[in-house]
Amino acid sequence: MKVIVDADACPVYKSVLFICEEKNIPCVLVCDFNHELKSDYAKVIVTDKGNDSTDFKIVSILEKDDLVITQDYGLAALVMSKKAKAMHHSGTIYTNENIDKLLFERFLSSKQRRGGIRTGNMKKFIKHDEQNFIDKFTNWIEMSKSDIKE
Repeated sequence: MKVIVDADACPVYKSVLFICEEKNIPCVLVCDFNHELKSDYAKVIVTDKGNDSTDFKIVSILEKDDLVITQDYGLAALVMSKKAKAMHHSGTIYTNENIDKLLFERFLSSKQRRGGIRTGNMKKFIKHDEQNFIDKFTNWIEMSKSDIKE
């Protein structure tokens, strides 16, 4: 099991690194060349700039039981299809029960934006949100470890 972070604009990647290092879990940060990330612990993979280049790289290195942090619903669906797990930086775990709804909402929002309708602003990510993520991510790692042992 390793943790892979879709690190383009991921507000929690430093917390993920800290937890992975503390628990001795391999970690990979994937970003395009517009983002300069460095880590003494994690492997950093830099992709070309382009639509979905980081997503394609993540899918290509993904293995069963890996944990992926992403805010991209499409990537989360691909991750799940490869028998790996995905979590949003809010701490929401993507499941078979919620992914279809999330993808449909994304489709509707995209359709509205193409039609000139503004779909609203994202809520600002604050320190409380990060602590919520840390708690859920830590629990998720422990559950995932026990799932692999069974």
